[in-house]
Amino acid sequence: MKGFWLCLLYYAAIGVISQLIGPALPREWFDENKFPYRPYNWEKGGKIYQKIGIQYWKDLVPDMSKIDKHMVRKSLQTQADSAHIYRLLQETCVAELVHWILMLLGLWSCRLWHTGGFILWIFYALIGHVPFILIQRYNRPRLRRLYGTLQKREMRKKACES
Repeated sequence: MKGFWLCLLYYAAIGVISQLIGPALPREWFDENKFPYRPYNWEKGGKIYQKIGIQYWKDLVPDMSKIDKHMVRKSLQTQADSAHIYRLLQETCVAELVHWILMLLGLWSCRLWHTGGFILWIFYALIGHVPFILIQRYNRPRLRRLYGTLQKREMRKKACES
């Protein structure tokens, strides 16, 4: 049982640390058009994720931006201009990276608890990270389309004003 509690403590610690590091990462490091964030053909613009019903459950998972007021809100109602949507695109990249790193760091639990660490890690990865990675990959193509639409609209508006 000691190993189990060590694993949970470890997962909590890396989770807290990620809440400090994630927001501190420079957003200019993240480009949704480049590896590993770019959409892949097999994702079919995010439609592949609809086969697992992501559109029904994605809003039911916890959203740290609702808890931590320093994080960028993931809501489109707050500011629907291209700059805000571009920031959301970057945030999907940051969130995906953080979940991948946490999932990989979680493998250390196998050393903390030799008898059950791997099984606990699988649960940790499948429940705590894979759904969030899928949500980022599902939302990103939709945000990219919205970003393009808003950019065109803003350019037409500027052209009409001048």
